[in-house]
Amino acid sequence: MDKLIDLLERSKHCVFLSGAGISTFSGIPDFRGKDGIYRKFDADKIFDIDYFHSEPQYFYSHSKDLVYNVDEKEPSFIHYTLAKMEQIGIVKTLITQNIDQLHRKAGSCNVIEIHGSARESTCLSCGKKFLYEIVANVVKEGTIPKCDLCTGLLKPDIIFFGEMLDENTIKKAMLESSLADLFVVIGSSLLVQPAASLPLYAVRNGGKLVIVNDMPTPVDRYADLKYSDLEDVFNSLERHFCSHHRPELKDGSTLKDER
Repeated sequence: MDKLIDLLERSKHCVFLSGAGISTFSGIPDFRGKDGIYRKFDADKIFDIDYFHSEPQYFYSHSKDLVYNVDEKEPSFIHYTLAKMEQIGIVKTLITQNIDQLHRKAGSCNVIEIHGSARESTCLSCGKKFLYEIVANVVKEGTIPKCDLCTGLLKPDIIFFGEMLDENTIKKAMLESSLADLFVVIGSSLLVQPAASLPLYAVRNGGKLVIVNDMPTPVDRYADLKYSDLEDVFNSLERHFCSHHRPELKDGSTLKDER
C-alpha cells in the first residue's frame, strides 16, 4: 500500500476507471462475479438493444430491481473516498462503466459515464426527455413507461449492447486516459470494449497502471501494481488521504466521515 500511496502522491494527472465491483458495497450486484446479475438474468437479452425494441417488458420487469431502485441505494465508503480524493486534488478524472449514478451522488464532479445512466430517459418517437424519478415511479408499478405527448416507448439514456457509444464521451475518456501519468482500475474485469482499452492509452504514453480487482483482467501483465481486495485498498486510502484532509466548515468544524 505504501507503493500505491507514493504513486498517488507523486501523480500529476491521476485517472480512475471504476466498474461494477465497487457498487457491490452499496448492495448493487455486479455483472460477472459469483453473485452477478448474469447468473440470474439472460445477459443476451436484458441490455440488448434489439431485444429492448422487440420486448421492452423484459428489460423493464428485470431492471425494476437493478436500474430503477438506485434511488434507494447510497454510495459506499469507496465512492466517498474517491470524491474526497478529487476534492484534495489527487484524482483528476473518474471514468466509470457504471450506470448507477453513485459517484455523482457521493460528490465526485469530474465524472465520465461512458455507458450513460438512467438519470434521463428519451422518447424513441418524439425525443422528449424524462427525469429518472418520473420513469422509476412508473416502472416500479410494473408498467412500461410511455411518452405523455405521443405514447412512444421511453428508453433510459444507457448505452445498450448493439448501440454506438456517445462519440464525444468516449473521445473525452480516451484523451483523459492518454494524459494519465497514473491510471487506476477498480472493480472492473476489463472485458467490455472500449473501456477495456483505456488503460493501454495511459501505458502507451508512459503512465503507470494499477489494477484493483478480485478477478484477472486481460491487461494484468501491464500493471505496475495489482491488488485483489477493494475493501483493504480503500480502507488504506481513506485513512491516508481523507482523515487528514477533511474540509473545514465556516464554524471551524470539519465534515464528518460519511461512511
